[in-house]
Amino acid sequence: MTWVLLRGLMREQRHWGNFTQQFAQAHPHERIITLDFAGNGALYQQASATSIGAMVEQARGQVQQQLQQQVKGKIKLLAISLGGMVAVAWAERYPQELQRMVLINTSLAPHNPFYQRLRPANYPAIISTMLTGSQRQREELILRLTSHQSDAPQAEQLLNDWVHYAQQYPIRRRNILRQLVAAMRYRAPAQAPQVPLLMLGGAKDVLVSPQCSATLAHRWQVELRIHPEAGHDLPLDDPAWVIQQTLS
Repeated sequence: MTWVLLRGLMREQRHWGNFTQQFAQAHPHERIITLDFAGNGALYQQASATSIGAMVEQARGQVQQQLQQQVKGKIKLLAISLGGMVAVAWAERYPQELQRMVLINTSLAPHNPFYQRLRPANYPAIISTMLTGSQRQREELILRLTSHQSDAPQAEQLLNDWVHYAQQYPIRRRNILRQLVAAMRYRAPAQAPQVPLLMLGGAKDVLVSPQCSATLAHRWQVELRIHPEAGHDLPLDDPAWVIQQTLS
């Protein structure tokens, strides 16, 4: 079996940090694949897709290339934020390819209103920093909004790592906008995906309201597990907890 890990807006596979290694250790008999969406990470020179559907096709292509075969019901998806939209769209298009999905802090139109999907208090900082701020200012804002690690002893090293990633593979502002357009345009199905689904959420997510996960879980009648202290980037705030949920 294979786990595919999908990151969110403006993030690349290196942003999983040590989580990938810890996840692999907990799943010793399964293959772990991380990838970048066009416009992010090693693919920073490519134009980002402007639809979630196109992101699905990009992800499937990369997975098939790494497996050197067609995917036939042996894929499990662990996806966070924007990656969760890609996972849901993948399940809608190709349910026969997926065995399981674990979605982290996902918000989906039309089930969640815009003011829950991105908290209004963050609008000014996001707009000004993402479009005109320096790479360090951008990464500082992302860390502050997505994690409760910003005050931890290791925060400075973490931030330095993120700035290094941004300098090595600088994301273009137009690609940020293209990814935002893809997220804004996507509309999730009314019914739950025809794939076993577990939802995880952080009770102290200051970027996206935890109510988004609660609403989806209720509408789709799927299990939701809430971390009482974590923020948006659950794999960063408490990797061991996330991994434990995938084992049960």
